[in-house]
Parts: sequence; structure tokens; C-alpha cells
Amino acid sequence: MDTTLRDGEQTTGVSFNAREKLSIAKILLKDVKVDRIEVASARVSKGEFAAVQKITEWAKENNCINKIEVLGFIDGKNSIDWIYKAGAKVINLLSKGSLKHVREQLNKTPQEHVDDIKKSVDYAKKLGFNINIYLEDWSNGMKNSIDYVFFMIDSLKKLPIDRFMIPDTLGILNHEQTYEFCNLIRKKYPDLHFDFHAHNDYDLATANVFSAIKAGINGIHTTINGLGERAGNVPLSSVIGIVKDHLNVKTRLDESKLTKISNVVESFSGIRVSENKPLIGENVFTQTCGVHADGDTKNSLYFNNLMPERFGRVRKYALGKTSGKANIKKNLDELGLVLDAEALQTLTAKIIELGDRKENVTTEDLPYIIADVFDNGQIDKSIKFKHYSLSIANGLKPVANINIEINGKSYEKSSVGDGQYDAFMKALWQIYDELGKPHPVLEDYAVSIPPGGKTDALVETIITWRYNNNRLKTKGLDPDQTEAAIKATEKMLNIIEQVPVHSRQF
Repeated sequence: MDTTLRDGEQTTGVSFNAREKLSIAKILLKDVKVDRIEVASARVSKGEFAAVQKITEWAKENNCINKIEVLGFIDGKNSIDWIYKAGAKVINLLSKGSLKHVREQLNKTPQEHVDDIKKSVDYAKKLGFNINIYLEDWSNGMKNSIDYVFFMIDSLKKLPIDRFMIPDTLGILNHEQTYEFCNLIRKKYPDLHFDFHAHNDYDLATANVFSAIKAGINGIHTTINGLGERAGNVPLSSVIGIVKDHLNVKTRLDESKLTKISNVVESFSGIRVSENKPLIGENVFTQTCGVHADGDTKNSLYFNNLMPERFGRVRKYALGKTSGKANIKKNLDELGLVLDAEALQTLTAKIIELGDRKENVTTEDLPYIIADVFDNGQIDKSIKFKHYSLSIANGLKPVANINIEINGKSYEKSSVGDGQYDAFMKALWQIYDELGKPHPVLEDYAVSIPPGGKTDALVETIITWRYNNNRLKTKGLDPDQTEAAIKATEKMLNIIEQVPVHSRQF
């Protein structure tokens, strides 16, 4: 069960609107094929209510309404009525899984809490709900008040509850404790369905899921990109890897769609995925060391079972000071470029020099570096940004006036935009549209500003583009961020105009 849209949205600074929630829900259920999704908490806001309505309306039309779950509270009829009016059919009731929470947060006895839960379950069942129950703070309950946990389950096990959901709410468990507690629960209650919900405060969430599954737990809760309260929940990507490769457990999940949903959630949440995050990070299928690249050409010596193609990715070879000739040759092959041995040696030395200066080199930079090193006209700039002016004024939208040259002919346009670069691009695409020229779509825009507050320091802008189902990156350097972006844009246009772009799909 994926809870990106509920627990994931509890990440600091994250808020999905109704359209975004519906988009994520569709991809999770139809493409990634998770079994269930938890989409909201009851009574949060009018916007949350509207989002749940949109999702449930779509789910009813697509025969998956029973895969949509909403978190409700033990608050009489309030949460249940809210979820019912929003159109959901599955409610996840939040109860207390530790004695401390019952006494100090609710100020009730265990029996009083059980009585309240029974009233909520009875009312929810009358309205036709399928019911699951969270035992919040269950991990502390197992450590400090295990008799209370057993009292709760014994008191509720004969009620119409489909799944008992046992969360490590504060992320306190290690893998040994997780196995011990989950194994104990499964043996004591073999006929009940238990879901394990892991948090990552000690960076042990994935290990704990591994142990929970080995102990016989029936279901796992995940989020996309590991979003969630504090340090987050266990990432779906990590669970896919261990379930299939280490536990030999079959699921319905389509791992090839993992990168797609990761990118969508990253965009909507504004929370960037770490470049070295397993399976979904930008660099995790990139070999940096030249020895590794050489080994990959010799019977795939540095491959493991996590092949990038499984996840809709391709293997890449980084360019920098640790690059060897093997790395550079693989990048040249990708661009369809061939150099003799002497030229390859010279190019390798140049890239190592750039790496020493901490310059980021992309595959798309290679033709320009070759042209610079050998002065061989490898890149003839058929597209040139001759003149442009950018203006910004308080209370007015930014304006761009541009003059560009395409194959020796001059074209001029003006446009407004949401920012100076946006205005520049809108004017540029007007020219392209009038000429009937296809143009790429900007997919990502990353700015690296040197620390120290020096305003004359070079800013590096790296832009990721999508063109003809291919993904490419270009880089611009300039003291001004917008100027750097414009340089990256000119470079990109000349690359797709003249250099073969082979598939680098992510």
C-alpha cells in the first residue's frame, strides 16, 4: 500500500493540490500497479476533500474504488461522515498502539479506548465501509507495553476489520527488533492480516521491511521517493529491489514505471531526489571510475542484478578527473563520434583537467570540447543568439526581445513570461513554431551557485531537455544565472540541429 498522498504529504513543505493528487493516484494504480493507495487524512481542509472526491470519482469509473483508502480518526461520526461524503469506501482508523499514547494523549483507559473504537467500527460498517485499523506507536507499545498491544488486538480481532496496520511510528526499531516483534505477532494471530509501516529515523526502514517480510508480515506501506514525516517512510523503490532480488517474493508492481512516478512526485512535491538515492537517483546507474567502464566492456564485470533497464533507465559513464579512455569512448559512442587513439588520449587529458577545476562535464559537452581542443569545426553554430534584451519591472511581467540567426537568416520576436528566462523561451519558441521547427521540452533546471556570496562568481546552470523521446543535458556558465541558462539553451539547439542524439531515456 502506497501512502505518498497521505503520509508522504506530511513531509515538511509538501502540499499536493487536487489535480496533482489525481495524477499521482492514476500512475500508482494503473502504471506502477500498487495494490492500494492511501490518499488523505479526514477533515484536513476543503481542498483535501475536493482532492479525495476527484480521486474517488475516477476510481469508481475505473473499477478500483476499493483500492482508495483514507485515514480517519476515532472521533465519533465526524471522520467517518467526511470520508463517506468524499466518496471513499475504505477507511483506515487511527487508534493507539501504546499504553503511553492512550493515557497521556487521550487521557483514557485502554477499555475506554476500545469502546470508542468499537463504536466507530460499528458506524463505519453500517455505512458500507471496508475497515482497517492503525495501531499508532505500535513499536513503542511492543517495547514498553506489550500486554496492552495484545489486549487491543484481542479486543478488536473479532470485529469486521480487514487489516491491522502496525507502524514503527517514530522509526525507533532496528531489523532484529522488527523481526522479533513481527514474528511474535504473526505467530500469536496467524489468521489476522498485518501491514508493517516503516519510518526511517535511523536510516533502517528498508532493513526493517526486509525483516518484517521474513517474519511473515502480509503487507508493506511505502511512499514514493521516501517522502514522509521527519526522515520519511520506506521508499517504494527500495522495497521493490529487496522484495524481488533478496526475498524472491512476487508482486504485481511494474518496476519499469518506477522512474516515471519518482520524477512526477519530485516535480509536484518540490523535494529533490538525492543523486545517489538507490534505484531512482540521477547517478545510481552511472559509472565514474574509468576502471569500471573498462570492466563493463569485458563481460560486464561491474554489473549487478539492479540493471538500469529494469527501471526504465540506461547505464551512463561520467566524465571527470577519474574518467579513463573507456568512459570517454562510451560517451563518444553514444553521440556517434569516433576519434583515433591519439585524439582520444588528448581529449581524455582535457576532461581530466576540467575535472580538476571542478567543472561538470556532460555527454552533450563533448562536441564542444572536441571543437575547442582540436579546433576542427566539429560544432558549427548554425543557430546563434545574436541580440536580446531582458527587462523586469515591479508590477509588470518580465519582457524579452530576442534576435536569433538560423542558418544565416535573422529572426526577431518579443514575449512576456513569468520570469526573464521564461519570456526569452516563449519568444524563441514563437520563432520555431512559425518556421515549423520541432523543439525540445525543458524537463529540469538546476542552478549551482558557488558559496561565499561572491556576486561575480560563475553560476552553473544545467538544463535537462526532452527531445524525440530522448533526454539530454546542456550546461551554461556565467556570472548571471539567466545568461548561463541562455548559453545552455543555445548549446542544446545546436546539438539537436547537427549531432545525432541517440536514446538516453531515463
